[in-house]
Amino acid sequence: MKSTFAIVQMECVPEPENNLAKAGKLLEEAVSRFHPDFVVFPETCSSEMPAGSGKDGRKYAEPLDGPFTTGMKKLAKQYGVWMVFGMKEQTEDPQDERIYNTCVMLDGQGDVVQVYRKTHLYDAFGYKESDEFKAGSRFFEPVDTPFGKVGLFVCYEVRFPEVARYERAKGAQILLMPTAWVKGDLKSIHFHTLIRARAIENAVYLLAADQYGKIRMGESVAVDPMGVTLASAGEGEQVFPVYIDTDRIRQVEQKMPAFRDRRSEMYRMEG
Repeated sequence: MKSTFAIVQMECVPEPENNLAKAGKLLEEAVSRFHPDFVVFPETCSSEMPAGSGKDGRKYAEPLDGPFTTGMKKLAKQYGVWMVFGMKEQTEDPQDERIYNTCVMLDGQGDVVQVYRKTHLYDAFGYKESDEFKAGSRFFEPVDTPFGKVGLFVCYEVRFPEVARYERAKGAQILLMPTAWVKGDLKSIHFHTLIRARAIENAVYLLAADQYGKIRMGESVAVDPMGVTLASAGEGEQVFPVYIDTDRIRQVEQKMPAFRDRRSEMYRMEG
């Protein structure tokens, strides 16, 4: 099954209305140039803010029926494309200053297909995401789409093989990874190595849409089930196409049946 995905790499600001306007322009560019079936936006692209911003996080967070998601739904329907985007979502408890790091999947009619709240928070490299964000309690459930079965996880979760393996075990053929990867020593090497590893060990496509900015790395990338780079970005804002053929997965599995050959009964670990 052949399809065209588009990855959006964008620089975000704190105000959701400004990011919505930019997302609309980048989506228009993607549609006019590449005619995609599915468009992938970065993690928390509704509102970027410096780490450690505390209460400001809730200031720019919205409910799922807020202006940012409503605007993205209108864009998906206008252009007839499926879409995934990240947002900062208000929690149910008004006394809780934390927010959710949420991804929303929309179909081509602009309807919400699934909502995912990041489960593994980035408490690493001197930053503690759990001070500002509340972890979700369940994984994304892969979705049957007209373009194949699509799974999803967010940014830091690429460092946990179990997350991608859960998606693959549920039938995912294409994994989407909205991200806001922070620049730093060896961070680019980690980013690309981990993405390739998750794709290879699960024989899936993996598409990572990253933010770009003062502290965000960019370098969005798509790899095939053999870990081959299909398309990639460097610096700056840009959109680019990814051409996917899910028949490639079957071809790869015939050569390298690692997923089929796993012995799950031996992998149970304590602690």
